[in-house]
Amino acid sequence: MKQFAKALLLSSALCALSFWPAHADMDVPALKAAIEKSFEADYPKLEALYRDLHAHPELAFQEVKTAAKLAAEMRALGFEVTEKVGKTGLVAVYNNGDGPTIMVRTELDALPMEEKTGLDYASRDKAVAFGKESFVAHSCGHDIHMANWVGTAKTLVGLKDQWKGTLMFIAQPAEEIVAGAKAMLEDGLFTRFKKPDFAFALHAGGFPHGYLNYRIGVGSSVADGLYIKFRGRGGHGATPQATIDPIMIAARFIVDVQSVISREKDPTEFAVVSIGAIQSGTVGNIIPDEAVLQGTIRTFKPQVRTKLHAGIERVAKAAAAMSDAPAPDIRIVEGAKAVMNDPAVVATAEKALKAAFGDKFRISPPGTPSEDFSEFAHAGVPSMMFNIGVHDPERWAAANNGGTPMPANHSPLFAPVPKPTIQTGVTAMTLAVLSAFDQHARGK
Repeated sequence: MKQFAKALLLSSALCALSFWPAHADMDVPALKAAIEKSFEADYPKLEALYRDLHAHPELAFQEVKTAAKLAAEMRALGFEVTEKVGKTGLVAVYNNGDGPTIMVRTELDALPMEEKTGLDYASRDKAVAFGKESFVAHSCGHDIHMANWVGTAKTLVGLKDQWKGTLMFIAQPAEEIVAGAKAMLEDGLFTRFKKPDFAFALHAGGFPHGYLNYRIGVGSSVADGLYIKFRGRGGHGATPQATIDPIMIAARFIVDVQSVISREKDPTEFAVVSIGAIQSGTVGNIIPDEAVLQGTIRTFKPQVRTKLHAGIERVAKAAAAMSDAPAPDIRIVEGAKAVMNDPAVVATAEKALKAAFGDKFRISPPGTPSEDFSEFAHAGVPSMMFNIGVHDPERWAAANNGGTPMPANHSPLFAPVPKPTIQTGVTAMTLAVLSAFDQHARGK
């Protein structure tokens, strides 16, 4: 009887969509209500999937079980699924007549860190990361994204009488190391499969659930990786005069490089240089031969990026020269490009999402983290990425009034409220995709 009731609820939700005749403007409020009724019927399975994904995360290019779970879900919906695209990625295609091809992306991978949320479905899994065993956790929201991805696919298939074209749902590996999108493209994503006309993605953010943030144009930062090896001359910690201390050189660089940000860059322009790892030495009474730094460089504009690269190299060489040390090895490696939100794609989705969410759909400044969803736009696909909130609104308000700060993405305490977060994501993504199909059908 429960299954019959769920089927009846879903059927009535989809029948309610008969108000949307072909080529007429979308009745967004009624459509939103019908999508949400469909979501209520689907949610128990989506929640079970979300909890399973959260409890059993996998690292970049190791997402074999995660990809298999999503492949099974999509095949059950009638998608044609191709696995192992870009190592562990998958492509799910659903053809529904003549029309545009619209891509929706999710990510598969998690982070090498220990979860400390205390949730009954918290991850306790471990894996090998960078040569050593580590806990693994979905502390960036990719599990939320995957549940949203499946929920959106299920909703759109249920509404297939309301649109014509092709759905291309991709599950991308290795977003956390900004390598998965490139891997899929290099493995023929847009040659083995039809290049999409539009692409959408979303990302969980540390603000209240029910709210959405979006941007036009630049949506995220450019990411460059930084590696510097300072060389010195090792010796006894009690006789430093006989050594050249690479740790002191590294420390001098870490402090002085911030002057490039504060004194050489226009203060109104965004830029970040952060050192996240230092490897040097073995014990407290030995001055080592080398110190290795690893960091990240984030910018929005090319001219700012160029200035930072030059400044970093100059400060690193100067820090070594001050100690009469050999010149350091410096490597700056390009990571993710900036996400570029196409104005026309945004304008189409914006109309529907503002009608659905009102003031809760808000324009915001570019995000300072980086995202390799950018690779698809730079490959020539007009794209839009937006953010959905994950936190309880009351706790968020208390935090903003001097209470305990809410955990952000990549925090071991990051814990989205599942149902309203996934519901917002499914509703918003479904409306965004439908608005693109509708725009094309009306020839605008």
